[in-house]
Amino acid sequence: MPKTKRFQKISLTQTKKKGLSGKQQLVEDIRSCVEKYSHLYLFSVQNMRNNKLKFIRNEWKDSRFFLGKNRVIAIALGRTKEAETNENLHEISKRLKGQCGILFTNRAKEEVFKYFSKHVESDYARSGNIATETVTLQPGPLEQFPFNMEPYLRQLGLPTTLQKGVVTLLKEHTVCKEGNVLTPEEARLLKLLCIHQAEFKVTIEAVWQKEDGAFEDIGDGRMLEKGEDGNDDESDDENME
Repeated sequence: MPKTKRFQKISLTQTKKKGLSGKQQLVEDIRSCVEKYSHLYLFSVQNMRNNKLKFIRNEWKDSRFFLGKNRVIAIALGRTKEAETNENLHEISKRLKGQCGILFTNRAKEEVFKYFSKHVESDYARSGNIATETVTLQPGPLEQFPFNMEPYLRQLGLPTTLQKGVVTLLKEHTVCKEGNVLTPEEARLLKLLCIHQAEFKVTIEAVWQKEDGAFEDIGDGRMLEKGEDGNDDESDDENME
């Protein structure tokens, strides 16, 4: 009788890291996009949500997004004027800091700005976010919650009890205060109460044009015409240049 495969142990540690070869491939992909697309946009992301960014990618299938590995992206574009692959690309590289990425596209500049200026979605705040408003609950029944959630609500700090099978708040309780950093418990309570205190937003910070090498810093509005770091592994970066 053959052995059953039902209870075989499966190792979850066999995934191979891309390492240097993965970074080199990323560099090649970015440099090919520099030649293929007419515009490169630097964007920042506020309150990152993977599902929302995936939606944007699907709407821009004719374009290419690169997000994360800021040091590798900077190497691909050129971190200095001497190392840049095209004129003024180092201006993009030196602004690659924090939660940001680059977009390659052939779409009109007006379309890009119009789309991202309107694409703002509210979402639940996470632990570590700043509360945008004070939320206070008054004593009384919390009928939106089933009776079996009462112990969990107490764990999150709500002074509740069951009264005739109904979750009841015993006294006034402030869930969060405007301007304070949200704790994990406060963030979970806000989500349970269906209160949004965060916005997912992609902001265009700068744009580079391949045709004439023009670079525009959207942040301060200055324009350079043919004139004039990040958050990932550093070990193999120098070997790729």
